[in-house]
Amino acid sequence: MALKRMDNVGIVVEDLGVTIDFFRELGLELEGRATIEGEWAGRVTGLGDQPVEIAMMRTPDGHSRLELSRFLTPPAVEDHRNAAVNALGYLRVMFTVDDINDTLERLRKRGAQLVGDVVDYQDTYRLCYIRGPEGLLIGLAQELS
Repeated sequence: MALKRMDNVGIVVEDLGVTIDFFRELGLELEGRATIEGEWAGRVTGLGDQPVEIAMMRTPDGHSRLELSRFLTPPAVEDHRNAAVNALGYLRVMFTVDDINDTLERLRKRGAQLVGDVVDYQDTYRLCYIRGPEGLLIGLAQELS
């Protein structure tokens, strides 16, 4: 059997509202928001009793999603938000945007900070990394052709 698709990327946050607003400003749409709890949910995650608030954010093309989660219990056990770009494990999400400069201007008003520089790669892409809400690492790419 072949892989069918990737459904979403999950990101655990402390402030769901601020994070939703940030990704809306980037251009994602809020697809839905709910609290998930119950015996079945704890069995899937291995966390037992674990009520969690989630928000599903969808890209404008409808093909990609972010699942933002705020666990009510148990408390977070590790914090990777300030990991360096070369840290092991899942680290960042990359989005293609129409205009990096405009996107940076809008996201800076929501606390985004440029990690390094905005650079051009072989006259094909303009790229940068930013830190978004709660230090989340986000890549931005603008196609130049």
